Amino acid sequence: MASPIKVAIVGYGLSAKVFHIPLILALPSDYKLHGIVQRSPKPSDDASKDHPDTKAYRSVDEVYSDADVDLVVITSIPETHYSMCRKSLEAGKHVVVEKPFVPRSTEAEELRQVAEKTGKKLCVYQNRRWDSDFLTLKKVLSEGTLGDLAEFETHFDRHRPDPPPQSWKAEDKPAHGSIYDLGTHLIDQVYTLFGLPSSVTGFVGNQRRSVQGGAADSHTVLLQYPHLLVTVKAGVVSPEVEQLRYWVRGTKGSFKKFYLDPQEDQLKATKQGVPLPEGFGVEEEGYAAMVTTVDGQGKMNRQRYETVRPATYVEYYRLVARAVRGKGEVPVKAEEARDVLRIIEAALESSKEGKSITL
Repeated sequence: MASPIKVAIVGYGLSAKVFHIPLILALPSDYKLHGIVQRSPKPSDDASKDHPDTKAYRSVDEVYSDADVDLVVITSIPETHYSMCRKSLEAGKHVVVEKPFVPRSTEAEELRQVAEKTGKKLCVYQNRRWDSDFLTLKKVLSEGTLGDLAEFETHFDRHRPDPPPQSWKAEDKPAHGSIYDLGTHLIDQVYTLFGLPSSVTGFVGNQRRSVQGGAADSHTVLLQYPHLLVTVKAGVVSPEVEQLRYWVRGTKGSFKKFYLDPQEDQLKATKQGVPLPEGFGVEEEGYAAMVTTVDGQGKMNRQRYETVRPATYVEYYRLVARAVRGKGEVPVKAEEARDVLRIIEAALESSKEGKSITL
């Protein structure tokens, strides 16, 4: 049996605690949590107390020089990603990096080339490819139930009209704001289904009237494909009990889904070092999608379409381990994340110039 892959986590914030460490610990035959970079631990927030069997780094430079580290997981703020990815790869480490990958698509391409040159694996953390609702939608599309698609809406709306707490996410800096945060997930899912659009029309700004400046809190992006219009939307003024997630319409039927995949909330409720809960990733009863189909006489038939049981976000790290051991491709390639950034850049340009952008 192969030795576990030794992992160093850069950063000890929400991303590391919720979206990475629990998944790595869930695969003990594949990974060993070797060390965590936390520059300024506090009595109530100390990685070395939560994970006493790991190394405590105070600088990412210590990770680059640690010959035992096989894989670096970068969970720091977006503007640090390019430098950390590059230095990790050049130090002979494989890399997993949080989304958004890097601030610019040109930087993404440069890192792709560095990974190719060094022979190390580089993978972006687009975990929502393993959301149960998205996998359910993919299943419906593969069955041809909806016919030829005409419109595809994907939403991540919330009702949070008040100014957000002070955090780096609200700062107007490269790769900050709604479209790089939530939009990266939504656009990545669309990209995996349909590839690059022919044109992009974006509306990016602040829905919160009380907020002046800072990173944009909302976006609506229209992606044009041959015979298909995709709407990618995330707003913060949406007073709904049931938030729309997907609404997909085709010549033979439609797919409508409310509520978000439960994995994020389940991970947030899991204490550090505690195994993932039983039923992780399984959606609550009553949250199933509704599929409407049209029969030969034009009659509409509406029925529940049960949510598939996902492989969960753990599958992402299972596939990364296989790739590091030379048994397959990484689950999210650098060039795919680069193309998502191209779409985001086009949306921002469109919003600024007031015109559609051709890709």
